Amino acid sequence: MELEVRHLRALCAIADAGSLHKAARQLGMSQPSLTTQLRRIENSLGAELFSRERTGCRPTLLGHSVLSRARPLVAGMAVLVSEARAAADRSAGPRLRIGSTASRALAGWLRRLRERLPGTDISLQMDVSANALLRQVSGGGLDVAFVHEVEGCPLRVPPGLDRRVLVEREPQFISLAHDHPAAGSQIVELADLAADRWMIDPTVDGEWDGLRRVLGEAGLNPPVLHGDYLTASSLIAVGEAIAPCQPTSVPREDMVVRPLRDDPLAVRLLLFSRPGAYEGAGIVGPGIAGPDTAGPGAVASAGGDASAEGDGDGPGGAEVYADLEAAYREAALQAVVYRQWLMRNKSPLLHAPAA
Repeated sequence: MELEVRHLRALCAIADAGSLHKAARQLGMSQPSLTTQLRRIENSLGAELFSRERTGCRPTLLGHSVLSRARPLVAGMAVLVSEARAAADRSAGPRLRIGSTASRALAGWLRRLRERLPGTDISLQMDVSANALLRQVSGGGLDVAFVHEVEGCPLRVPPGLDRRVLVEREPQFISLAHDHPAAGSQIVELADLAADRWMIDPTVDGEWDGLRRVLGEAGLNPPVLHGDYLTASSLIAVGEAIAPCQPTSVPREDMVVRPLRDDPLAVRLLLFSRPGAYEGAGIVGPGIAGPDTAGPGAVASAGGDASAEGDGDGPGGAEVYADLEAAYREAALQAVVYRQWLMRNKSPLLHAPAA
């Protein structure tokens, strides 16, 4: 078998993800297909490239050697494709390709962007993996990505991307059945959930590691179920599980949303873009000059002072960011429990920035 770029890309994905399951999801293929592909690659080279362990996959000595040669080739191909697409885009009309992890701010953001850019083709791609979205931005498949970074689990950010911080520390709340013993409390103690079955989606970058760290620091070792959050909702409603959730989540008749005492679980909300992405969308406006500067209403944390950091993102970045910030504020204020939390913490999110 002759090695191709797609094979090298698969090897890099396995090494970055640390497991065949996560790598397969990032590559958009099934785990058995990726396992078969890896076996064929190793057979063609005559030796194992990864040692399979209970905790995942680790490169062997030969694997490290092959990866050191493969990464520049994969990166070079990504640059070639990105430059070719950019050249094609210049003749195809303005467009803005957005990637995002799940957020209730998306609907309002897209609405504002379409009003601001009536002649621009705006598309949206959702993914549970923030790292996968950032790779697509870096490779030219997306222009911008709105993602969350679990506290204590840094994202693998490709070099050259511009960054803005929307919220430095957004607390994560907990979803409970409406008749759960803790549902009557305005603020839930983590220790009161020690006997519950927690449900987490391990394919969301950093989600399982972040929860495991927080539970471990609290001296808790509850049973944990792994699955997607759509399944989690049905289990939570009948009292079979509890799960972390975004503070903008809206409660249901059979489910409540509550903050945790001292907010031990948190994420950072970030907007990444490629240099020049906004010009391609037909946006003309001022950018941000120099590193570590902030938009007019950025917040260091959902309950802190307005002083979030950002990087220079070129012409038009300020407008796209402002629309996202307004959409997030709208979603935050519509969620009653989150609005109460913001009021208790005297958050600047309660007030629109001066024009």
